[in-house]
Amino acid sequence: MLLTEIDHVALAVRDLEAAVDYHRRAFGATVAHRETVERDGVEEALLAVADSYIQLISPTRPDSPVARFIERRGEGLHHVGYRVEDCAAALAAMVAAGATPIDREPRSGSRGTTIAFVHPKGSFGTLIELVEE
Repeated sequence: MLLTEIDHVALAVRDLEAAVDYHRRAFGATVAHRETVERDGVEEALLAVADSYIQLISPTRPDSPVARFIERRGEGLHHVGYRVEDCAAALAAMVAAGATPIDREPRSGSRGTTIAFVHPKGSFGTLIELVEE
């Protein structure tokens, strides 16, 4: 089994501060990690839930993929992050099974992780992020 657990569920939001505040008031959630990922044009706030996260992502520029997502579909579920031991091996296995990679090779992600995205077209309509810690 290449998957070790769900790393995170990502929610695309217009207003990161409002989303963090909502989760704080509704669930008592606190921010475990916060980072701006310039390459992807997003700011993220990770809310710890046991060994996984709710990842709130907000665009930092209008041409980012998350900004385009919100424009087309509105706020909401953006992707699911699958935690794996070996991102390259998991990506290769997914491609061999028919998945369409967005990232041809794993790359650096937030909080020091190695990541790769797989297109929803080859994954039953869900954008998948592979996450190696």
